Amino acid sequence: MNLLYIAIFTIGALLYAWLLPARWRRWALLVASVIAVYRLQPALFVRYLDYILPTLTLLLCIVVWWLTRVPENDTRREDRISFVVIAALIISLSLTRYLIPELRPLPSRPPDTLIVIIVLALAAGILAVLWWLLRGWNKLLTAAILLIVALFIVLKTEPLATAVSSVLRGWNAQDVILAGAADLSWLGFSYVAFRLIHMLRERQMGKLPALSLREHMTYVIFFPALTAGPIDRAERFVKDLRALSEIALFTAPRLVEGVGRIVVGLFKKFVVGDSLALFALNTTNAEQAVSTGALWLLLYVYAFRLYFDFSGYSDIAIGIGILLGVRLPENFDRPYLKQNIAAFWQSWHITLSNWVRFYVFSPLSRTLLMRKTNPLATVLIAQLVTMTIIGLWHGVSWNFLIWGLWHGIGLFIHKVWSERTRKHYLALNQRPRLKQLWTSVGILLTFHFVVLGWVWFVLPDMALAWRVWLRLYGIG
Repeated sequence: MNLLYIAIFTIGALLYAWLLPARWRRWALLVASVIAVYRLQPALFVRYLDYILPTLTLLLCIVVWWLTRVPENDTRREDRISFVVIAALIISLSLTRYLIPELRPLPSRPPDTLIVIIVLALAAGILAVLWWLLRGWNKLLTAAILLIVALFIVLKTEPLATAVSSVLRGWNAQDVILAGAADLSWLGFSYVAFRLIHMLRERQMGKLPALSLREHMTYVIFFPALTAGPIDRAERFVKDLRALSEIALFTAPRLVEGVGRIVVGLFKKFVVGDSLALFALNTTNAEQAVSTGALWLLLYVYAFRLYFDFSGYSDIAIGIGILLGVRLPENFDRPYLKQNIAAFWQSWHITLSNWVRFYVFSPLSRTLLMRKTNPLATVLIAQLVTMTIIGLWHGVSWNFLIWGLWHGIGLFIHKVWSERTRKHYLALNQRPRLKQLWTSVGILLTFHFVVLGWVWFVLPDMALAWRVWLRLYGIG
């Protein structure tokens, strides 16, 4: 989101809280979120793709809702209305192709409306047939998870994304030589995928609450959190959503908190973060740095630039959510002041850390322990797999893989160290000054461990990343 969209969302949220009747709030959030899926999607070079991808987001969300719904849930009338509203919005946005570019709300001209209607009808028919054929298949939820993971891998793996782009360009009679991964920049898919997998897994475990289509769609594509999180849990989000008709939104405490949070986020992202970006570590600055000290300075600046940038966006999303009546979860809690790597990951991108702990680390650990795997080996494998997934979530490439393994190894070392020094650490309670020194040393070591890992995160060129990493130690 740029400043213009943030301003529009903030003003819209204030008007929503002030003027909109309470009974229309949930419908307003659904409509605004559907429109935002299209409006925030960046323009793409493959013809019509910046309209097709948002439409696929909506269709994928509807399919997952259908798979996870509770049939006896008494929301059928509301669900039918939601279907009509979503379809009407998809078709109405395609009608903007007849507007002049200056008035068009989409990044480029959408496809012909008649074609959109036909494709939607065909998609509905195909999905109905597939559901009829597979409705008794008890692995359907697992298949849906695997489909989402497969899409994620294709989008995050540059050669695969480029190959798909080449095929799409060929179908559109466009130059395939220009195909690239950037052609498949699917807005918010990473966060949408995690929310959908969350719902599928919770349904498999019998923990997902019954949701109407309106509630489901609003949760998955809630526009303040669409592009940069946080990754909320469905049951927590829906609790706020269902309370919207009963609470007063346009009150001084809520306005002060919401607007204040947005202002803090704007300052962090657009003042501090963007200023630090001018002097932060990147490929160009890394190649031009002439000394070890300069490289360390660039790396420190990058570490804080990343924090202010990302946490700033989270603050903005949380602030807009507060104005709308939905309190999104916190995503950062002074991560660079934590005294060990485990505490860092409990305070950095908190919702992502919680997600992988619930759906990767815990089930994998239980499975390994049930198979009589050595407890120490279980921790090592689970930590490495979990952090590798977090790394590859940012992109399927060697640098993100190494970054994930770096943190996985760090978490394992911390686990072993903390267990072997637990008695000594507890004894420090009797010596407060020594404990304070121990805490300070832990903060310093943890910060530099994280900072060194950012080298692999920010530099995609493996050779350059390795040279920079060595030069930070004065080698080469």
